[in-house]
Amino acid sequence: MLNDVVLVNCTVTDARAVVPGTAPGGRTPEAGAAGGEGRVADAAVWVRGDRIAAVGPRESILERTGDAHPIDLGGAYVTPGLVNMHTHLSLSLPGNGGDNVKNMTAHELALYMADGARRTLHCGVTTVRCVAEKDHADFALRRAIESGRAIGPRIFTAGRALVCTGGHGHEGSDTLECDGADGFRRGVRAQVKAGADLIKIMISGGIAGEHEKIDTPQLFSDEMAAALQTAHAWGRKVTAHAGPATVIAEAVELGLDCVEHGYQLTPEVAKRMAERGTSLVPTLLVTRCKEFFDELGVPEWMQCRSLGAGPRHLESYAMALDAGVDVLLGSDMPPFWGFEGTNASVRELECMSEGGLGPAGALYAGTLGPVRWLGADADLGTVEVGKYADLVAMDTDPLASASAFRGVRWVMKGGRVVRDDRSGWEKP
Repeated sequence: MLNDVVLVNCTVTDARAVVPGTAPGGRTPEAGAAGGEGRVADAAVWVRGDRIAAVGPRESILERTGDAHPIDLGGAYVTPGLVNMHTHLSLSLPGNGGDNVKNMTAHELALYMADGARRTLHCGVTTVRCVAEKDHADFALRRAIESGRAIGPRIFTAGRALVCTGGHGHEGSDTLECDGADGFRRGVRAQVKAGADLIKIMISGGIAGEHEKIDTPQLFSDEMAAALQTAHAWGRKVTAHAGPATVIAEAVELGLDCVEHGYQLTPEVAKRMAERGTSLVPTLLVTRCKEFFDELGVPEWMQCRSLGAGPRHLESYAMALDAGVDVLLGSDMPPFWGFEGTNASVRELECMSEGGLGPAGALYAGTLGPVRWLGADADLGTVEVGKYADLVAMDTDPLASASAFRGVRWVMKGGRVVRDDRSGWEKP
């Protein structure tokens, strides 16, 4: 039976109200705040099947909806669901918590990841970009969600990340060791064969590798070029785990599409990223999450490296904003994880806003910006006719504060309500 509902008693807000690009990093908190495209007060949203059939002022929409079932949102603000661009549903950091995940059987891992996907969706994250998952379990999870056998967000995935022998993350089954240009070409093709939407490469050391440093270069130029050329030939973008400016600069010139972390940027490299259209997923939480590390029993050497990188990481982020780099939401921590009074996705969005992006820029970085990078903006990212009805509702205005997403109380994905606190459904 065709789902036919109309959402009423709400204000619709999406990132079209931000008018990105009129200031560095899309930081335009004033733009659209008074109304216009992307902002409709006293609105109604008509949902038929899994897509939006109409959106606009309540009276004009209700004249057309016939017998559609009304859902009163109680004065809520409605936005598109969040998009988390750096997720690992099978994450296993050094320490006791990570060891528990590493020791799971294939069946246990599948159920663990499915539970994480459900919790992620209930947080209001309706789309994720997985950037290294164990044993290609992400593809099975994606198929299960798409077929309705599991509950979770839309998944775009890189499959296994490509690393050099002994490179960052080589210890796990979520990476594939490659060496030389031919090796990285084969690695890219292997992920595409498995169904990857994008490719991830590790081009420097990082926080979680005991025998490396953040600024350790790990790929040669011919290896990076081979991965990028092969992925682009197959129509896939490439994102790179990367810390130091020199390594990032080389990859940007070779055509890199996105940088993960960017711990040690310089103004010059940030400027070049902006000029070349290279996005940044800053993952600010990973250098300011001692509570999370303590919970997982992360060893002291990793905690010192992570937390010690925090001030420089935040400076790099500010450089990216000043240069006008396209910054996108990504938590690295599991997107649903409870952290500092909310979940990791929302806390990351708050950090991005507090770090200079502002609430309107944060709305763009958490919704429309990511889906544009994913090439999915024909279907996702705004509350528009013809797009998937992936929507969340909260009681305060996200254009006033990114913390509004702490109050998400209602979630719809593909036209189906998956969370409704007012109806007594249990909170995630």
